Amino acid sequence: MSNREFDLFVIGAGSGGVRAARFSAALGARVAVAEERYLGGTCVNVGCVPKKLFVYASHFRDELEDATSGYGWSVGETRFDWSTLRDNKTREIQRLNGIYEGLLRDAGVRHLDGRATIVDPHTVEVAGRRFTTEHILVATGGWPTVPGIPGAELAVTSNELFALDALPEKAVVVGGGYIAVEFACIFQGLGVDVTQLYRGPLFLRGFDADVRSHLAREVRGRGIDLRFERNVTAIEKAGAGLRAILTDETTLEADLVLFAIGRHPNSANLGLEDVGVRCNEKGAIEVDEYSRTSVPSIWAIGDVTDRINLTPVAIHEGVCLAETLFNDNPRSPDHENVPAAVFSQPPVGTVGLTEDAAREKHHEIDVYRSIFRPLKQTLTGGGERTMMKLIVDRNSDRVVGLHMVGPEAGEIVQGFAVAIKSGATKKDFDATIGIHPTLAEEFVTMRTPVEDED
Repeated sequence: MSNREFDLFVIGAGSGGVRAARFSAALGARVAVAEERYLGGTCVNVGCVPKKLFVYASHFRDELEDATSGYGWSVGETRFDWSTLRDNKTREIQRLNGIYEGLLRDAGVRHLDGRATIVDPHTVEVAGRRFTTEHILVATGGWPTVPGIPGAELAVTSNELFALDALPEKAVVVGGGYIAVEFACIFQGLGVDVTQLYRGPLFLRGFDADVRSHLAREVRGRGIDLRFERNVTAIEKAGAGLRAILTDETTLEADLVLFAIGRHPNSANLGLEDVGVRCNEKGAIEVDEYSRTSVPSIWAIGDVTDRINLTPVAIHEGVCLAETLFNDNPRSPDHENVPAAVFSQPPVGTVGLTEDAAREKHHEIDVYRSIFRPLKQTLTGGGERTMMKLIVDRNSDRVVGLHMVGPEAGEIVQGFAVAIKSGATKKDFDATIGIHPTLAEEFVTMRTPVEDED
């Protein structure tokens, strides 16, 4: 055993860092974790968990409308109270913070409050104290990006959104990634008048083209003013509210402007440059297939590496790191066929290749696509449509992409992701009997590929 104080010192107590620390300690390593903000990182505190709670809250208006319009229920006067949702959310996050504290304590991991910086390849400093360690793991995540425009300080990011004093009546959401889309839908579901701006021709860059175009239609159908090829050049105060000046020289007045234009790796001022750890032009720490940096004793996982920026991926990377360092079992993270969801309204679920990526990789593919009205909407008169899509490599018959826009898309695609990961073929899908009536059965009943538009 090393004569240094620790075998592993983790900088950052988000989901990935905590998992790496706990698993390493279970394998006999002496581990410390330093965190300057909150246990659980972005996901628990200002990301996945509170966002999903807000998504649930934003659904209830639709459920009430469906119940009264088509299913015979009579509902009295309804009212939404923002402070109740906000404060209940905060209590739940505080409970989760305590659970993370307990997980570290029970695993025998030393938890240090404060910002950690790297002094040399085997030394970390926290609050004026220096600690020696055999390995250093950087798991500091990402941070919301704010544009350098006049008045940017008047806007908020997703970090502040969960603690607003009051729900705005009008909001401008700037951005076209999943965070922007989700918050635009959350606001709209809670009764806010929402305009969403994106500088490109279509939001959700990187997702399948049919997913992007179908969701755009659905979002507009819900009443969100979705404007592409627009951006904000300045923000100024306008009475009690704000005025956003756009690239087309028009203006929007709102109570709140949200910048959700992306996140950047949280790698600055950690001492990385001083010890020779290489970062790319975006600030992402460069790592090899085992998450090792250019300095052999320093490792990095999660969003700070800008590989696949999802909480379960960071957790997986943390497990692989523990196995590599302390179980004599080198494991490189598997980033292929990672399922993902966008908790928009309606939600998106996806796993595998987009159609464009599949054509580039496999050349000959068959595409199966179905767009239909969900059974639930047949009694309500609602206009929402679900889209489901399979992409099949024609030569091997393997299903290489599966995409959905519709109710419970994340829950449905999680199950199908097992099949995709296991190499299921279209023949396997066809041989599987569907559960009727469900949305999910559509994935095993599509028989005729769409005509090749090429």
